[in-house]
Formats: sequence, C-alpha cells, structure tokens
Amino acid sequence: MRTIRLCRVFLSTISLPKEEKVKVGNHNINYVKVGTGPHHVFCMPGALGTIWTDFKPQIEGLNKEKFTILAWDPVGYGKSRPPEKEFTANFYEKDADVAFEFLKQLKIPKISLLGWSDGGITGLILAAKYPSAVDKLVVWGSNSFILPHELEAYKKIKDVKTWSSKMRQPMVDVYGEEKFATYWASWVEGMEALFLEKDGNICSELLKKIKSPTLILHGEKDPLVDNVHVSHLHTHIEGSRIHLYPDGKHNIHIRYADDFNKKVQEFLLLSNN
Repeated sequence: MRTIRLCRVFLSTISLPKEEKVKVGNHNINYVKVGTGPHHVFCMPGALGTIWTDFKPQIEGLNKEKFTILAWDPVGYGKSRPPEKEFTANFYEKDADVAFEFLKQLKIPKISLLGWSDGGITGLILAAKYPSAVDKLVVWGSNSFILPHELEAYKKIKDVKTWSSKMRQPMVDVYGEEKFATYWASWVEGMEALFLEKDGNICSELLKKIKSPTLILHGEKDPLVDNVHVSHLHTHIEGSRIHLYPDGKHNIHIRYADDFNKKVQEFLLLSNN
C-alpha cells in the first residue's frame, strides 16, 4: 500500500506543469505556461492569489490544442517574492505595468486576459493602457470602484481567523499562518487607504479606453462585489457582454469550472470581426 501511495505522489508531482521565473525590473516573476494553441491566454489571480490557489481548473481544463495558457504569481505574491507588495493607492496600475513588461519579456505580442477579482482590475487597467497587447478580456468578481458597504465587508474579514478552514488553508500553505494574517490585513488596510485617498475610485476613468472585446461574468450572490459593478462595467466598456450565475458567489470559475471554461472558450474563439 505504501508503494502505491508513493507512486501516486510521484505521478501527481510529475504531471504538474513546470514553474519558471523571469526577471522583470526588480521582480522575479513566477509563472507556468501550458498548451500549444495559437491563442495565448493569461490567467491573473486575485488578492494574495497564486497560480495554483486560483487557476488550477483553468490550467487543467482549457483546451491546450487551441490555447497556450499562461498563469503567474502576481507581483509580491506566492513565489514572485521578494520583494513583497506594498498596497499603495496605485498598486493595481503598477501590477498592470509589470504584467505588460512580463509579456514583452516572454515575447508574447498579443494575449487574452482572464482576470479574477484583483486580477480582473489589473486586467482592466492593462487593456486600457496597452490596447495593442490585449486580444480579448474576461473579468469576474471585479470592480472599478469601491462602495462603502464593500469596504465594510473587507473589514469584517480582515482577521483571517474568522475565515473557514477551507478558505484559509490554501493561503496558509503558501504564506504560513503568521505571514498570511499580516499580509491580508495589509491588503484590507490598502483598500481603506485607497478608498479615502481616491474616494473609492480604482480605475473607472480608464474603462472607456478599453477596446478589446470583453466578457463580464458575475456570481449574483457575490458577498464582496456588488451587482452594480456588472452594469457599470458593461455600460462603460463598449461592446462588452455579460453572463450571470444566479447562485454564484465570488469564485464562479472554481465552483462552476466546467461551464465557466466552456463559456470562456466559446467567447475567446469568436471572431473579432
């Protein structure tokens, strides 16, 4: 039995895509690239998220003959440390700038973005600032501004001890108990500072500059991102489309992975004409 277990561990280890690193400015960016398809897709995790905490169902489930799938540990997260992220009022824009340089380093001239939560915000900014680099844009659980009650929701989950073990453990595995607790608290404090400094605005003024075909997905029971953001993004991103999950919460790409992947693939493969 022990031999069988060891074999299973070995097989599961060798089946994981190889992670690599590339230096972008002062950052050592950790990433994986899988698939051989002509359409490049860049998976952008949420707050404190990493390749494997946030995008395992997409890395494993998207069609690798039609797509080449790229996923990173964002600046200051996971294995893309040190340096650690400073949650300044403009950290999303800084992440977008690093993402653009990262793609240049990998010699990928054009890519479609899959951005969840904070990763979606970075994707919105990237698509607005560097339109020639972005083919299509898919975002979910994302917002271009913060509402007062959303800030209060962040504050309520500032203490990670209040989280369920299912939600907390993947992050503890990445950062350790103490570091995760302090890092997450820093993120919440960053949101408070951003709210006060910019009156809650993150990137709303940039939405009109997005020219890439855009799909906005949303779980209508998302406890962190109000439904108003869907209509706001849709109104201000010309030609954007919407798909709603009535019972979905914040992580629709994980809970509804098969359906999510199917809808995203269909959108990405549509002709832009």
